[in-house]
Amino acid sequence: MENQFFIDSEFLSPEALEKKHRLETDPSFRKNCMEYLPGMEQISSDICEKVMEQWKTYDDSNYTAKEVKAALEHKTCSVEDFKALLSPAAEPFLEQMAQRARQETSRHFGNTVYLFTPLYIANYCENYCVYCGFNCYNHIKRMKLTMEQVEQEMKVIADSGMEEILILTGESRAQSDVAYIGEACKLARKYFRMVGLEIYPVNTEEYRYLHECGADYVTVFQETYDVEAYEKLHLLGHKRVWPYRFDAQERALMGGMRGVAFSALLGLSDFRKDALASALHVYYLQRKYPSAEFSLSCPRLRPIVNNNNISPMDVGEKQLCQILCAYRIFLPFVGITVSSRESETFRNGIVKIAATKVSAGVSTGIGDHESKYTGKESDGMQGDEQFEINDDRNLETMYQDIAAEGLQPVLNDYLYV
Repeated sequence: MENQFFIDSEFLSPEALEKKHRLETDPSFRKNCMEYLPGMEQISSDICEKVMEQWKTYDDSNYTAKEVKAALEHKTCSVEDFKALLSPAAEPFLEQMAQRARQETSRHFGNTVYLFTPLYIANYCENYCVYCGFNCYNHIKRMKLTMEQVEQEMKVIADSGMEEILILTGESRAQSDVAYIGEACKLARKYFRMVGLEIYPVNTEEYRYLHECGADYVTVFQETYDVEAYEKLHLLGHKRVWPYRFDAQERALMGGMRGVAFSALLGLSDFRKDALASALHVYYLQRKYPSAEFSLSCPRLRPIVNNNNISPMDVGEKQLCQILCAYRIFLPFVGITVSSRESETFRNGIVKIAATKVSAGVSTGIGDHESKYTGKESDGMQGDEQFEINDDRNLETMYQDIAAEGLQPVLNDYLYV
């Protein structure tokens, strides 16, 4: 069954309503999602071709228990083995997959679990992505923090003991330009040892500038690798350009970023094929840039402001666990992040099997860390959230819970000289 998306349109002018209606109902009114827009850098790379060739030919019904058993017996997991482990035929072998994944995680990461928190500094967006709370047609409270407000939020987070932060914005160059994000990175470097970015894709030299400002790594969600589904879900804005988004991580590496992170938003299309493409995106880039750090996330759809009907289709926790175990077996050296979209119970379990990084003290709204962390009354600088979180544990609680599982919580393991 397909997801149905309902966006609050009562605040729109008649002209805006007409444009929105045409975007939703008339494909010819939309820009070609494969055509670059002015100012978008095009790089020469064969990664997309390799990934999409595998995506197009993957038929998960072709795999049987025999292929799954063979995959689990092989010391090194091949692409074909990985495809078998993602297939429905692997579901009865979830316990064996979890045991193998746990062995790989322990071998390459020990018993450590890394902690970080996101900081949303703006929620203005110029895209119409029908599943996102920040989309330009959604009636929410918009907010862009000043640098003074950004620093206050960072101080509050740093005082909690957190040493890694992920800076996020809505996808609006007009409201959150590269210079603004760069200033936020410079501030973050004063308070944190690791600074990540999850922003709109930019060009190589812009990534280089942001790295010079203090950013260590870049996260980009492809959302879905299914171009046909992508075209129907991203109706307006720069994000609509599928290939520019696909190449974002490679441009970031070309710009000097130390690491890059990948993800599909599971539930937008065939989740098994999207999981395959996400991992292969890492697999091929890792061979091209062997000195870089790579990580994968595995988020599912969550309810958004003005829309509580969004759900991750047929992606249950069992399927999510299967994907994460398959990721770990196929890519044993790659970090795996499980966000606060998932429940406390699920996250407590998966860090013992495959995940190496979790968020804590999370807010997907704008400017509310001080009130959330200290109980101090807000000064009105809050903007609405991107989506509803599921696990709201703070850093102290998360730290204690991880330690209680016999694992070692890690806030940072980098030394800058």
